[in-house]
Formats: sequence, C-alpha cells, structure tokens
Amino acid sequence: MTAPDDRRIEVLVAEDEESFVEALLVGLEREGFTVTVARDGLEALRMFDAGSPDLLLLDVMLPKMSGLDVCRAIRARSSVPIIMVTAKSTEIDTVVGLEVGADDYVAKPYRLRELVSRMRAVLRRAPRAHESTALVPGPPATPLPDSQPPVLVLEVGEVRLDPERHECTVRGAEVQLPLKEFELLEALLASAGRVVTRDALIDRVWGLDYVGDTKTLDVHVKRLRSRIEADPSKPVLITTIRGLGYRFEAPRPR
Repeated sequence: MTAPDDRRIEVLVAEDEESFVEALLVGLEREGFTVTVARDGLEALRMFDAGSPDLLLLDVMLPKMSGLDVCRAIRARSSVPIIMVTAKSTEIDTVVGLEVGADDYVAKPYRLRELVSRMRAVLRRAPRAHESTALVPGPPATPLPDSQPPVLVLEVGEVRLDPERHECTVRGAEVQLPLKEFELLEALLASAGRVVTRDALIDRVWGLDYVGDTKTLDVHVKRLRSRIEADPSKPVLITTIRGLGYRFEAPRPR
C-alpha cells in the first residue's frame, strides 16, 4: 500500500510517446505521485522553471531539445533528482546521460515496479532542495546531541573531505562535488589503502534497494577522477582492482 505522504511528491515526465505517457500517468498516479507531462525538451525546461518538481523523468530522445541537453541545463542550476529513459539499443546515451548529471537511468521497455523503485531510491538519497522532498517516507532528521562527537574530517594525502560541511579540497584547491560523487569519495577515503568492492560501494552510495547495474558506479568513478586526479587518463588516487572494485591509494610512509 502506498504511504499517504507519497501523494505530495511531484514528478515531471518529459516524454513524447503517447503510449508511454498514458501508462505513466495511470501507473504513477496510482502509486501516489502527482504527475505533469512535457512533450518536448523546451516545454520540459519551461515547466521545470515554472514549478518545483521533486523528480524528473527524462526521455533521451525528445523533440526540440534532447533529454541530455535538458538534463545538462537543469543540472547547472539544480540538484533535483533526474532519471533518464533510454532505448535499449542506445547504451552510449546511458553513459552520456550519467556524465551530464543524471542520477539513474532506465531502459525501455521497463516495468512500472522497477521504475517506481528507482524513483523512490533517488528521492531518498536526494538533498532536501524542495520542501515536498522531505515528505518521502523515512524517519525525520534529528539534531545531534551535544555529547555526540562531530563528524570526522577525512584527509588522505592531498585530498581533504569535510562531510559535515560538504567541502572537498584537492591539492589545496576547493573542488565542487555532486552528492553521489561526494559520498563515493567519502566511502573510498574512509577505507584508504584497502579495496572497496563494487557491491559495497553501490550499497553505500545508492542504497541496498538499488536495482540497476554497475555501470552507474563506473561512470561516477570516471566523473570523480576527472575532478580530483591530476591526469584522469592515468589515475593514481583512485585505482581499479580488476574483478573486485576500487581503492583510494594511501600515501606510502617515508
């Protein structure tokens, strides 16, 4: 049964195939979401600016302006969760969509249950940019008691991460990191010098209920390397351990 608070979550769907639009309107509203529909990319941007949706469901192939360009434009000014919808044969669009800032993707044809699961997962992970996002089912935030120690700052070599302030500096320069890349770096720094398996990283950053594949992790690692590595094509901070996962290299003692 759908929780009552779900009914206040607003979803902007950008889709031009009427068969999908009709199915989404019926299915998502039955699941408790409020749905508005844009039939092309420019209309999606206008509707986003005119309202305050909690989540965007963007088809890659939209008239007038592609879903990728819409995603890029919105991500430049908002951290609202975005799920890209791709055709099954366009794998490259999936990768590009994640690189321009999408939080997840789903391939057509998809099952409504899978789509709703992904939507709720990204909503739970999203920063509280909109008041209604706080209505996603879950325990309310409680302030830390005075006796509880503050969150530790993680510092490994030339990389410093302050989780409480959501600040990252690399070689003395501040680096802006989106939420998931920040959480990914936090998980790697916390285990610096040790291999963190792919499954462990996915569980930590995307949640135990994540139903996608590991491509999302690989793309986010690539994006993170582009921000913190001196030469992303030859990473020395975040190394790949084939068949296992990734490791943040701790500096060797002198």
